[in-house]
Order: sequence, then C-alpha cells, then structure tokens
Amino acid sequence: MDFQPFIVGIIGASGSGKTTLLKQLCEAFTSEQICLISQDNYYYPLEQQQVDDNGIINFDLPFAINLDKYYQDILQVKAGNIIQKQEYTFNNPDKIPETITLRPAPIIIVEGLFIFHHDQLRNLFDLKIFVDVEDHIGLKRRILRDNEERGYDLHDVLYRYEYHVFPAYQKYIVPHKYEADIIIPNNHNFERGLEVLLAYLKTKV
Repeated sequence: MDFQPFIVGIIGASGSGKTTLLKQLCEAFTSEQICLISQDNYYYPLEQQQVDDNGIINFDLPFAINLDKYYQDILQVKAGNIIQKQEYTFNNPDKIPETITLRPAPIIIVEGLFIFHHDQLRNLFDLKIFVDVEDHIGLKRRILRDNEERGYDLHDVLYRYEYHVFPAYQKYIVPHKYEADIIIPNNHNFERGLEVLLAYLKTKV
C-alpha cells in the first residue's frame, strides 16, 4: 500500500439522511478509491443488549456497540489489511446477513451515531462531518425506515424515538456537533454540501 488513507468521520441524528448521503458519496468513487466502514455492523448480540424498564432493547446507546472492536478494525484497514465482517440485521428475520469485505483505500469513510463520542475514534479522523436535520423531519424518516427495514410498527418506532433515540441524541451526539469541520444541513436536500465534500475528497485520491 503506497498511500496514507484519509479518514472521514460522519455522524448525525437518526433520520438525518446519512445513509442516502453515504450511498451517493461512495458511488462517486470506485471501490479501489473508497472504503465505507459502518458502525451498524458492530452491535453486540441481542443477548448482550441493555433493556429499559419496560423490557425493550435500547440500541441507541454507545454501550450497545463494540466501539473498541470497531476502532481496531479501522486501524487494520488503515494499515493495509483486509477485514471480513458479517452484516448486523437488527433481528430482522426477513433479512439474510451479508458478508462485508473491508479493503484498504485512499479514502476511508467511518459512519455512525457515536463515533465522535468515542475518544480514540474521534481522534482518528482527518475530517469530521455532521449531517443535521430538524427533529420532526428526522422522526418522519425514522418511522419510514424502521417500518420498512426493521419491521417495527408505529407504536414501537414512536416509543423508541421518545425514550431511546432522542435522549441519546441529546446526550451523546449534540455535544459533538460543533467539533465537526463541516455541518451539512439536510432538511430538504444535501446536494450542495455533498458537492463541496466530493470536490475536496477528489483531491485525496
């Protein structure tokens, strides 16, 4: 490997549109130029997750994710090693887990809710991005996503948003918002912010 990877950390509220932004970002590069490493595939098994007072699993905590393993795998990819990881499906019986291969690349994208909360991860990034959205828009997107991808009904989604998602956002994500180098607002679209980000990252390959 004859390059020093440029590592970008991307966070934002649930429903901020990170997934869509990341998809378009990665499509602008070849698989040899960019590697996406998602926090979502580092959740602990269900039996190790914390439950709230009503017996509902709370996935929206830093402790729900093996952030130390996540950090170590990023270091491995940064060092030029290939990592294979099974996709985490959030207990969705209709989804068959894929095997994800993480390959070294000039640009490494690290994304997840709590990657700025973890000190070692936060210090690893060459560029920090925060994708911002108004609360009511994020909730609407969360309802649609959790119903389609994770099979939660409306009551479940609203319960988790009120008691898990929003409190975690206020405690673990918002305090790091202004540590970001770039804040991309996404109430309606993120095209301008994505254009700026792409133009900069193109200089890194």
